[in-house]
Amino acid sequence: MAYVVTEACIKCKYMDCVEVCPVDCFYEGENMLVINPDECIDCGVCEPECPAEAILPDMDPVAEKWAELNRQYSTGSWPNITRKGEAPADAEEFQGVENKYERYFSSEPGEGT
Repeated sequence: MAYVVTEACIKCKYMDCVEVCPVDCFYEGENMLVINPDECIDCGVCEPECPAEAILPDMDPVAEKWAELNRQYSTGSWPNITRKGEAPADAEEFQGVENKYERYFSSEPGEGT
């Protein structure tokens, strides 16, 4: 089992989770983060750190559809990040917004930190 980042992260991207990850398995897109499931050690310390509640165990039915997206972008062109960066200035406005993937997801890589 591993943890995955779900659509709740899109346009929020707080990055508190990055600071606590002992194995640096987070990767940064333009407007969300993902977890590399092959690097995640299932420690779970990232889950309670996420203000947007975007991180779930991959066994959770909600997380299931996000597992492949996490794998795709964490092993593709998105850079690995090891330090917390700045959340978007309008992050709070997007917390709890539904259908963010369809409306706002960007496949572009982030800046990396």
